[in-house]
Amino acid sequence: MLRRILLTAIIAVGLSHIANAQELYPYSEPASNMPSKAIGVRITNEIMTGPSNYRLSPEIMIGHHKNLMSHAQFYFSNLDKNFQFDGFSLYAKYRFLSIDEVQNHFRMAAFAKASYSDRKINSMDLNLDGDNSGAQLGVVATQLIHKLAISANLSYSAPFNGQDKLFNTAETPSEYINYSLSTGYLLLPFVYKNYKQPNFNLYVEAFGKTSVDNGKGYLDLAPAVQFIINSKTRIDLGYKFQIAGGMTNRFSKDALMIRAEFNFFNALK
Repeated sequence: MLRRILLTAIIAVGLSHIANAQELYPYSEPASNMPSKAIGVRITNEIMTGPSNYRLSPEIMIGHHKNLMSHAQFYFSNLDKNFQFDGFSLYAKYRFLSIDEVQNHFRMAAFAKASYSDRKINSMDLNLDGDNSGAQLGVVATQLIHKLAISANLSYSAPFNGQDKLFNTAETPSEYINYSLSTGYLLLPFVYKNYKQPNFNLYVEAFGKTSVDNGKGYLDLAPAVQFIINSKTRIDLGYKFQIAGGMTNRFSKDALMIRAEFNFFNALK
């Protein structure tokens, strides 16, 4: 009897995780959180233009509570010729609003991110995913309507004090207003029957950034596809590229992203 109850609970957690699979955006975080007491591991590969163009980013995610989760991410690359450690970042998200209905919900969350990097690059772009040291604060709202999920993100980011000393250019990273709009659509399965059914999701995400100092910025577009296997293993494939903007000295304007993610439910006591 106890075994049945435990098995039912595990399946229920798995189904609750994949039932909103179209919210698992490859490039951004939704307002929803991963299940409580769960641990996730990600391995992200980015291939950018240029002769030295590869970045590896392992990441661990923890669901502390249904309303609180955190990430720790590490960055390695050959962008400075030799493959080396570039830095790390810490991320936390707190969900403060949930309005749930059948196949329809609206959620909002606040998030914070802090990054460290010792790379010395010539760019006015502030990239907290391996290139710059700085912090980010923001809010995100996500609306799920049956198989469609739409998420909007607004945040403020700035380099840490002294970060400009790492650059030998007048165009050092400035304070930025960041915004994004993400959409995800669940293509398969048509009807959920059990947690072993594979999922196939289609995404399109747009990311904008505007400098508080001089008004310069850019807009990126990132289409992606996603496969989820047994509700625990996730594969993302996407391509991010610039479609507008006057920031001419960005370090990279386009990149192919390949990611594998593994989730362990009820891993924490």
